[in-house]
Amino acid sequence: MTSGGTESILLAVKTSRDYMKAKRGITRPEMIIPESAHSAYDKAAQYFNIKLLRVPVNKEFQADVKGIRRRINKNTILIVGSAPGFPHGIIDPIEELGELASSFGICFHVDLCLGGFVLPFARKLGYPIPPFDFSVEGVTSISVDVHKYGLAPKGTSVVLYRNHDIRKVGVRAVSHQAAVQICVQVLNNCFSQKCVAFENSVFNSIIGIWIAVTEWSGGLYVSPTIAGSRPGALIAGAWAAMISLGQEGYLNNTRETMEVSKKLQRGIKDIPELFVIGRPDMTIVAFGSNVVDIFEVNDILSSKGWHLNALQRPNSIHICLTLQHVTILEDFLKDLKESVQTVKQNPGPINGGLAPIYGAAGKMPDRGMVGELLVNFMDGTC
Repeated sequence: MTSGGTESILLAVKTSRDYMKAKRGITRPEMIIPESAHSAYDKAAQYFNIKLLRVPVNKEFQADVKGIRRRINKNTILIVGSAPGFPHGIIDPIEELGELASSFGICFHVDLCLGGFVLPFARKLGYPIPPFDFSVEGVTSISVDVHKYGLAPKGTSVVLYRNHDIRKVGVRAVSHQAAVQICVQVLNNCFSQKCVAFENSVFNSIIGIWIAVTEWSGGLYVSPTIAGSRPGALIAGAWAAMISLGQEGYLNNTRETMEVSKKLQRGIKDIPELFVIGRPDMTIVAFGSNVVDIFEVNDILSSKGWHLNALQRPNSIHICLTLQHVTILEDFLKDLKESVQTVKQNPGPINGGLAPIYGAAGKMPDRGMVGELLVNFMDGTC
């Protein structure tokens, strides 16, 4: 269990890197992601010294399997799919990506942080949900946020592995007899004070996700996650949420949120100035416009108390629907229609709005400069 989707993804990437190093001897690892994949993969690439290759999505705003296939080489350790993707709420072609991963013998992580507590229940309710889990050959790890649609306290996520060989890297490569011989040799060398370098070289090659420290004066130490100390209350809270809701609770929640998602999509399509991005599979709906500045629309919505997330490529905004939206959807659609008409009749940014910033950032060809602006902004506010 981890602190959130980002940490779950970080651990899945690290494990994939270590597994492919043990399996293939890859020392200059690369991973391939669709441009819709979560920014946690960028963080993982920087943390773990992995080359990141980003592939544009296809016309359906899904991972482009052919494009990803073209980028696979001898250093590829991992490909990625989302169910659904954070920007547009669209499920990537998980089965095709799994087949691709299997054929090349590489790892495949599925980001189910948003969909983990919706898609299984949506399928039970009869929605046409494609396979997305370990039933798909080639999937080696999955991340699921319990604190999203699982309704657990914030700070609870899970990273799952297909088997122990992936989680505990290298065990398969060592026979039982060889493992016993290694342990005996390690113990014998330790008693003769010659063990440190040997023990570390052997042990570190098989620990995978685990960080184990044997030479610390503070005693023996092992940890499975990035954080050392973790709050047990959050783990207990996640357990309590799942026990309290149960399958029926999640089914009812999914029924209501999926229905409100379909209503929202129909409502957006009834506004001629707007269009829905792709075909959302779940409860995240993104929309844009070829008539008005969608970021100006977003600023007007913010002034009315609706705070949506701004997206790029293409310029759009999205809303993540929850149970809270079930009773207020009509109010939102009313304000959305009014906001579109306000911008259409009086185009231009409002005082204190963020439309100029998002618009300018999207047009700047030097993405390094945009990144520097983001860092300077964060540095000045922390």
